Amino acid sequence: MSRDDIYAAPHDQLGEFVFDARVANVFGDMIQRSVPGYATTISTISELAARYCQPNSKAYDLGCSLGAATLAMRHSIQAEGVEIIAVDNSAAMVERCQLNIDTDTATVPVSVVMADVQDVEISNASLVILNFTLQFIAVEERLALLKKACDGLRPGGKLVLSEKVIFPDPYLNDLNIDLHHRFKKAHGYSDLEIAQKRSALDNMLIPETVEQHKKRLVEAGFDRVDVWFQCFNFMSMIAVKA
Repeated sequence: MSRDDIYAAPHDQLGEFVFDARVANVFGDMIQRSVPGYATTISTISELAARYCQPNSKAYDLGCSLGAATLAMRHSIQAEGVEIIAVDNSAAMVERCQLNIDTDTATVPVSVVMADVQDVEISNASLVILNFTLQFIAVEERLALLKKACDGLRPGGKLVLSEKVIFPDPYLNDLNIDLHHRFKKAHGYSDLEIAQKRSALDNMLIPETVEQHKKRLVEAGFDRVDVWFQCFNFMSMIAVKA
């Protein structure tokens, strides 16, 4: 795994963060050192897939990046006839995800698709994963994607939504941002790296509150919604279709 040093040196001009080949090359290291609880999220997706993927259904990994959630599901699915659909709109991510699938030993079929997750048909699904993906979609377009996911799920189907969040209380919001930055520093990022990446993500990654996510998931048609994991300003929710 290559080490993330993309923002280690000063950048004269910081453009928007792009999921290009350079990011794809270090993404595994980047996300482990940037997202507290990421490994727990992935391992729990594995458990959910083992328990809830229904026979002859599909599991979707929307915004699959290198395929961590896809591989977790692939190695744990017990039901017969399940197909995983892994989707990402970054050519570099799709290329590396396909390589990871090709060199993997599990046998559950996987289709890696290069497309915008908003354009992909979702049907006959028993599990849909949005692992730190919705936050990169325009706020006004998020409901439509979640409604499409809900409509495409079988009864009893589950959606996992992992997101960076903000807090209504300004003090608690600043506290959790500070804790996140301390987490990144403890994992080897400098103040310069933290500041430059944050600037690159401004106006691109738009976080919301937990309550905003809950309300939208209910509006999308899910019957049961709640947080199952949270660490600082990162959380994961599960939404259930009756």
